[in-house]
Amino acid sequence: MSTIAAFYGGKSILITGATGFLGKVLMEKLFRTSPDLKVIYILVRPKAGQTLQQRVFQILDSKLFEKVKEVCPNVHEKIRAIYADLNQNDFAISKEDMQELLSCTNIIFHCAATVRFDDTLRHAVQLNVTATRQLLLMASQMPKLEAFIHISTAYSNCNLKHIDEVIYPCPVEPKKIIDSLEWLDDAIIDEITPKLIRDWPNIYTYTKALGEMVVQQESRNLNIAIIRPSIVGATWQEPFPGWVDNINGPNGIIIATGKGFLRAIKATPMAVADVIPVDTVVNLMLAVGWYTAVHRPKSTLVYHITSGNMNPCNWHKMGVQVLATFEKIPFERPFRRPNANFTSNSFTSQYWNAVSHRAPAIIYDCYLRLTGRKPRYSTLTCAS
Repeated sequence: MSTIAAFYGGKSILITGATGFLGKVLMEKLFRTSPDLKVIYILVRPKAGQTLQQRVFQILDSKLFEKVKEVCPNVHEKIRAIYADLNQNDFAISKEDMQELLSCTNIIFHCAATVRFDDTLRHAVQLNVTATRQLLLMASQMPKLEAFIHISTAYSNCNLKHIDEVIYPCPVEPKKIIDSLEWLDDAIIDEITPKLIRDWPNIYTYTKALGEMVVQQESRNLNIAIIRPSIVGATWQEPFPGWVDNINGPNGIIIATGKGFLRAIKATPMAVADVIPVDTVVNLMLAVGWYTAVHRPKSTLVYHITSGNMNPCNWHKMGVQVLATFEKIPFERPFRRPNANFTSNSFTSQYWNAVSHRAPAIIYDCYLRLTGRKPRYSTLTCAS
């Protein structure tokens, strides 16, 4: 057993966002390499018709956890699910559960976030900023806490030309934004959003930058580290290659291409497709958790985890590899033969959208109508 794996033995670990992609892979790695850890607390939103235990079994009932069940047969007993809602300022955690978290937690991995680019500012600030501040307040009351690991994004400061591993200030203080959103109505918020986010490309990256500022301002005497991954993709090696459970980022594009819905993509072909495997991110998270707890750095350290310039893969190269894979292992019942063309020209992109996407979908939907079936391809191609 490695030094890092041994460190997590006997620990009580709190993971936010444990039901998400990154959170699941983090849990799997912890249980597989440190089966003698004490407990993993996961915050779970109430879901109609399902008990907490059923939610736990639903998470474990995945191919991802097959090896874990061999190494740690009682894994379900080491997951302590707690009802919580990060959309509420106090997380709506019961008094008893809160007391247990405050008195027992040793390590916090804060993975929970909204990653939608088109989310509303109110919702994104609540999950990416206010919830982070609330969790830091909880952490400051945990006498046994050894490390707080905050997961941000490599694009939190993408409005800058050069990004160092430091926390950059935002034009408006996070507290002012949080306070303002409490009394502003949605119409006014929508109107001022472009002025607030300025040169950030979307609400997601802007609120993640605000979240980093909150970590810096509310850190108190906590041992904190920030990790900035780029685009998190499928597993590379652990527990096996190619596991993914969502259509975020490039995953949705790959599926749409494989099914034949997406053939023209507006992108710069030679631009870096900065996709990093999720198991690589998790390995860094565990290493940073160990280092932060054991070495107790005097300031908050920031870690980038990206492909960078060392081993870049551009979008054209990725497209070629994806298409080659579909030649060997095609999807069942595709709409048409997979193909993909990249263009950075807006006019060319609109032309190919009309010719390669909308026109074939409309024609096929007409055929479906004539044969008494429900049309559906126009909607799918527009979504792609």
